[in-house]
Amino acid sequence: MKVLVTGAFGFVGRAVVSRLAAAGHEVRALSSSRTDAGGLPVAEVHRADVRGAAALAPAVAGVDAVCHLAALTRGRESVVHPRAHHEVNLGGTADLLDALRGRPGGSGARPLVVFGSTAAVYGAPARQPIDESAEPAPGSPYGESKLAAERVLADRAAAGEVLAVVLRCFNAAGAGDVDEARILPRALAVAAGRHPSLELNGDGGVVRDFVHVDDVAEAYLRALGAREVAAAHSGCRVYNVGATPASMREVVAAVERLTGRPVPVVRRPALPESPRLVSDCGRIGRELGWRAERSALDRLVADAWEAVRAGA
Repeated sequence: MKVLVTGAFGFVGRAVVSRLAAAGHEVRALSSSRTDAGGLPVAEVHRADVRGAAALAPAVAGVDAVCHLAALTRGRESVVHPRAHHEVNLGGTADLLDALRGRPGGSGARPLVVFGSTAAVYGAPARQPIDESAEPAPGSPYGESKLAAERVLADRAAAGEVLAVVLRCFNAAGAGDVDEARILPRALAVAAGRHPSLELNGDGGVVRDFVHVDDVAEAYLRALGAREVAAAHSGCRVYNVGATPASMREVVAAVERLTGRPVPVVRRPALPESPRLVSDCGRIGRELGWRAERSALDRLVADAWEAVRAGA
């Protein structure tokens, strides 16, 4: 299958490209950055911003599927820059779909779009764990932009333009994540001596759901085989992708234990945020046969630490 991966050189994108290529797919990469492919097994590299259907036309020509990961992804940053998140996450998705319109894949079938969405679309529901029946109520412009993009995609699928699978990922983690706005990369950077301490809001008891980036990549691979499932649900099917609930305190403790190094913590005032956001991933297991293989907390930390040490 010929598959375009947008955002191919990002943290999750690189893992998706590697997994799809290993499974025998011919992968094209789309990136707006000048980042080098770095040995990734891609057949072609297209340099274009996802905003602009005309610029995307060469990248989508003849593809059977698109794994759409290109996005702005920082929830707190989106509060400061909401327009940028809507332009990239919603506008870019609409432009991609415009570029795909009327373009059957190499097999002659309508293209399949696997959309990288986020648990942020749920906001902070009272019922936990969160399954796909939860009413979306995003609490940030980031979540709003992703939910709006989901709805555009579902509308295009219902109209028969594409088939769609939406993957609402919780907190991807593991080797290769260098975004120190996230708890695990920051804690490992402190353990590595790059920062003197880690700031935690409140007592560190907030629980979030973590999933290994390799398990996320496997979900994308499984989604490429979900054409019939999507077709049976008005052209679009939504799945959660999560695995391991852990508090911020537990993440820090695991980093200290597995690195053998201290992670000094500076306490900051608690934020008005949900104390617990945990996924129910039963649907993707039942329908696509996916399950988390590498997402135990110790494995997440160990793999990420190995990558940090290799890059030191």
